[in-house]
Amino acid sequence: MCVRSWRVFDYDKLKDDVGAIEAEQQDPAFWNDQERAQGRIRELQRLKGIVDPLGAFATEIEELDLLQQMAKEEGDESTLSDVAGSIDAMPGRIDAYEIDLQMSGEHDTANAFLSIQAGAGGTESCDWAQMMLRMYTKYAESKGWKVHEVDIQHADEAGIKSADVKIEGDMAFGHLRAEIGVHRLVRISPFDYQGRRHTSFCSVDVSPEIEEGAIELNKTDLRIDTYRAGGAGGQHVNTTDSAVRITHEPTGIVVQCQNERSQHKNRAQAMRVMLSRLYEHRRREQEAAQLAKYGQKGEIGFGSQIRSYVLQPYTMAKDHRTNHEKGDVHAVLDGRLDDFIRAYHRWRMEIEAESGGNDD
Repeated sequence: MCVRSWRVFDYDKLKDDVGAIEAEQQDPAFWNDQERAQGRIRELQRLKGIVDPLGAFATEIEELDLLQQMAKEEGDESTLSDVAGSIDAMPGRIDAYEIDLQMSGEHDTANAFLSIQAGAGGTESCDWAQMMLRMYTKYAESKGWKVHEVDIQHADEAGIKSADVKIEGDMAFGHLRAEIGVHRLVRISPFDYQGRRHTSFCSVDVSPEIEEGAIELNKTDLRIDTYRAGGAGGQHVNTTDSAVRITHEPTGIVVQCQNERSQHKNRAQAMRVMLSRLYEHRRREQEAAQLAKYGQKGEIGFGSQIRSYVLQPYTMAKDHRTNHEKGDVHAVLDGRLDDFIRAYHRWRMEIEAESGGNDD
């Protein structure tokens, strides 16, 4: 197990850390430095998100054990059935908790900006991009997260060319970074009158929402263009040049936003997305260099084909990094992604453990 993961599972150490921050809050000088205080509060929330559920699980298990013993002594079959149901549900709840434990990255608790880009293939890929947007929206809704449109580029015939959305929720980035890469769909095309099988591709990128000042940005590297926002079918959302496109020329990263009627608001949102993408771009460059140092051959960066969704001639969704697969591909497309995300984080922890071991 890598060193970072060991710290995550050191329950007593985490409880001590929670107590230390709570003690700091009692000091009147705690709020003198607002930035530091907010940072410590966020850290407290993160730590309590790990410590509190585990303590609650332990208490619940003790209570269920006691309740089961009492029900057996009294011959209470109804209570025994209820206890059995609670016990049966426990593994799924612990699995969900395990995912959170595996997310110890610096920004795993942050909101996420998710981008979907249709690949080559015209209408087929654009329809696939829209299916993917629905899949992630469903997944976010199942978590109680909020999805906000940043920019949607509709295709001429069907589907979307691209989509940029902000997903607000606890550990949204930590979960969704498992989805970075190319996604492949195989199906009988609904747009092919001959009923032939087609293969479509879309790329997904995810970056964390970061605080202003977390990354240095030379504004002379930015090109900012404005244009008239448009909707599906060519209807104009606004009659003024309210839409904003920002290009970071050294990296070629492009961000655009047109969901607001105000150019000022669109520009501010686009800048937040740009900062997020630049931060993630630089982090991945450092990660790639680190993996190269250890001779890691597994491709984990943006652009790799990570998952296939097959609707014909059989049904299956398979992740090519972890080899995790599910036969009910329709459930996956309805947003049931937790098993894939859990498998991804286990796989990633193995890579990090190997890298850490080689470093020693």
